[in-house]
Amino acid sequence: MLDSPRFPSFTSLVDLLHHRAAKQPDDRAYIFLSDQGNEEAVLTFADLARGAGEVAARLAHSQIGDRALLLFGPGLDFIVAYFGCLLAGVIAVPMMLPRRNSSLDSSASIVANCSPRFAITNAQVSRARPDVVERFEKLKMEWLIVDSERKSIPGRDHQLRTPGPDDIAFLQYTSGSSSDPKGVMVTHRNLIENLEMIRVTLDNTARSTYASWVPLYHDMGLILNVLQSLYIGAACLLLAPVTFIQRPLRWLRAIHHYGAEVAGGPNFAFDLCVQRFRADQVKDLDLSCWKVAINGAEPVRADTIERFTATFRPYGFDPRATNPLYGMAEATLLISGAPRGSGPVIRTVSRDAFQRHELAPAAGADDAHRVVGCGRNLIGQRIAIVDPESRRRLAADQIGEVWVGGPHVCKGYWHNPEATTSTFQARIEGEDEPWLRTGDLGFMDEAGELFITGRIKDLIIVRGINYYPQDIENTVYDSHPALRRNCGAAFSVLTEENQEKVVLVQEVERTHRRDIEIEEIVACIREAVANEHEIALDSIVLIRPGSIPKTTSGKIQRSAARRMWLQNSFDTVDALSI
Repeated sequence: MLDSPRFPSFTSLVDLLHHRAAKQPDDRAYIFLSDQGNEEAVLTFADLARGAGEVAARLAHSQIGDRALLLFGPGLDFIVAYFGCLLAGVIAVPMMLPRRNSSLDSSASIVANCSPRFAITNAQVSRARPDVVERFEKLKMEWLIVDSERKSIPGRDHQLRTPGPDDIAFLQYTSGSSSDPKGVMVTHRNLIENLEMIRVTLDNTARSTYASWVPLYHDMGLILNVLQSLYIGAACLLLAPVTFIQRPLRWLRAIHHYGAEVAGGPNFAFDLCVQRFRADQVKDLDLSCWKVAINGAEPVRADTIERFTATFRPYGFDPRATNPLYGMAEATLLISGAPRGSGPVIRTVSRDAFQRHELAPAAGADDAHRVVGCGRNLIGQRIAIVDPESRRRLAADQIGEVWVGGPHVCKGYWHNPEATTSTFQARIEGEDEPWLRTGDLGFMDEAGELFITGRIKDLIIVRGINYYPQDIENTVYDSHPALRRNCGAAFSVLTEENQEKVVLVQEVERTHRRDIEIEEIVACIREAVANEHEIALDSIVLIRPGSIPKTTSGKIQRSAARRMWLQNSFDTVDALSI
């Protein structure tokens, strides 16, 4: 593990849990807030160790390496079950509760891939979602119902297993933004190494209270919030994701009330706070305690940062707290970040050159394109920018694929040797050591700042010019008030004549569905995209709210949107495709 003076060294998450329970038994570790902001459930570090031990005892008949689905709604029971699996030597598989009657649900492919022996949930889910149990009945899994408030049985001695650093702690299934979900094998060593990288990068301590609404089955919610707060011995406030989506200012109020230092989410979360801002609801809001405002979506948008700062600076928000990060499940989580208080790095480049995968100064305002840095390399890690075709290392200010190496890079994908070899065992031309291919495009500047520009698979190429779909989508959001921000997908399809056809699928705001003027909206979209990007959209489809496919963290699933468009399966506002 990385050398870290005065900070304890851990060999596994089990070792970490025992340490916190012994050193800070009565300190509050996790606090779950209701949708009204009240404390609904609390776990101390000792409570967590006892509850996890109870779950582990119920898994005592398991074999090391058995898999267990974790099927929970918001709350603290997930955390108890997760650590119970670790104590028992069972590989946890966090999973989003399957959607009712949804063709976009990925649970079937996840279950088929990991073949779980156990399914763990709580009484709330078993009562409110009987369809979840019914869905998996044919698999003959053993079901466990856990309760975070249940106390250990007096006098009962549980003989628990001690995992090694290279044992698999859990399977983190990828979001499926560009392909079917794959189970990343995350070891205890991977976790401890990356948790230390996060601690050193963000300079967090036991006083750095966290406030999160990100789902716990997602790596940002689980690792960056739940596990990192445990690692440093800090308290972690948790809100239900639906609470944030419906009332994002509740999150900001929790930060204020508990003096949280660390809080964040994907890029859309900051846009949502601005959209729902009401001055009368934040009269006494004080965000001066917020030292690390993590923005974890790639690419982070400069206009989002500026809107959020302008809106909440009068309420104590420090612009230097904004901290764009970059990471992915295959590297456990964090890949790049900046020290707290650094503030965002925003760079203006030539749009024309950028579309050719080149970097140059902007020729003028009409040629200006802004990109946001996602921090620098982490201690103990290596980053390279590589030409994805020739696999040659590129110099500073050259756009290529981001490759990563280090002790936090995971073992590979569960039962997927072909994808493991191509993704985790790549070689740079003329070099021998293995690298992780991220699939993301980006560049590093002379100072070492990493900029993420998009995903290789999402890139739109028309007449030899590269277009990043997120740039087109952002232009569309601003073209008409009836269009929902962060709810559109731009992608290309290949015609029978082998020509690229550019398609836009875009949600309409619920409040505009009754009085929608389709021709006006389409005209505004076409004009904005043509003026901003000098590209003509071949097809525009306006769809109903909630129709666009997204990952669990809110990223647009453009490949899924492409499939749905080809299958003509979108729920359209009107049968319009121009």
